[in-house]
Amino acid sequence: MKNSKVIILILTIGVFGILNTEMGFIGLIPEIAKHFNVSTSTAGWLVSAFAIGIAISGPILPLLMSKFERKKVMVLVLTIFVISNIISVFTTSFAVLLIARIIPAIFHPVYTALAFSVAANTVEEKEAPKAVSRVFIGVSAGMVVGVPIVNFLASHFNLQIALAFFAVINVIVLVLTILFVPTMQPNETQSYSTQLSVLKRPLTWISIIAALVFNGAVFGVYSYLTDYLNTVTNMSGNLVAITLFLYGISNIGGNILAGKLLTIIPKKTMLCLPFGLIIVYVLMFSFGSFLVPMLIITVLWGLLAGLNTNITQFMVTDAAPDAPDLSNGIFLSSVNVGTTLGTFIGGLFITTLGSNFVVCVGIIASVLNILLIIIRHKHSQTPIISN
Repeated sequence: MKNSKVIILILTIGVFGILNTEMGFIGLIPEIAKHFNVSTSTAGWLVSAFAIGIAISGPILPLLMSKFERKKVMVLVLTIFVISNIISVFTTSFAVLLIARIIPAIFHPVYTALAFSVAANTVEEKEAPKAVSRVFIGVSAGMVVGVPIVNFLASHFNLQIALAFFAVINVIVLVLTILFVPTMQPNETQSYSTQLSVLKRPLTWISIIAALVFNGAVFGVYSYLTDYLNTVTNMSGNLVAITLFLYGISNIGGNILAGKLLTIIPKKTMLCLPFGLIIVYVLMFSFGSFLVPMLIITVLWGLLAGLNTNITQFMVTDAAPDAPDLSNGIFLSSVNVGTTLGTFIGGLFITTLGSNFVVCVGIIASVLNILLIIIRHKHSQTPIISN
């Protein structure tokens, strides 16, 4: 496809805007609670409701909209995000703000799933993992960079300026999409029943479960990283911020590395990831109380986490290449469920054993994933040793 680099760049900025809208609210919860005069736990529903919306709509909307022209769908979703962002800036009602979060959350998987499949379709088949990895840079940036940016804007200006940042990014992407993204018809017009038939394959379900468990292994620990750095490593606030930034940068590096590895040795990459996570978590448990080792461990962990996002997407879509929009939507739902379950189980380890033992959820999930990857290999056609 002509101008594939431009299209992939727009998609990368687009998923940054979408993920920034999702994750950026994490850095605004205290300000929102104060501004709308609600409790912190109530304000936290703005994050939880968004995640629930994604998990529910992920397998459904991408499938329903898979027959429509892709540019029109992307413009529709971005318009919904822009309108919701603008409402969030000006509303004085927490209930309205919550609704303005739920509606775009429902459409989140549509744009993100399309971004992955369109990126893959703009290049030759063998280069598809690299193209998708570039889009994942936007995902990682949206998850990591958005939080400190809006937190800075809220603390140095006000909440409305921070909320306006979401709208500005999505307006930019909307304009770029209208101007530079060409009309794109779906690759094949398949019936919904034909696309849903991929769910009859054992390989699809093994891949979905593996993706869920992989995300639980990463986010079951990462969700409590700030607490871990405070209580186990005894870091100051500034050092915690620096460490989180290092994690984010190395995460993006992992996205880039994954694009290359999944193009050359996909099965070996999938198999090596859980072993790498186990090593990192054992090192955290052993040396997490020491500053310099923990900084090094965090960089390695961020690199593996970046690999994780690409590998989980690759596993699910590789199992159902004939239904890319559906499989990308299922991928988004499965990893969101994995994040929720991993965070819950990680919290149980902290409550019962202490903060240092949160790594246990990552170790247990990684061991389970070794078994799942081996089982997945048996259901695939190409042996691991061949690539």
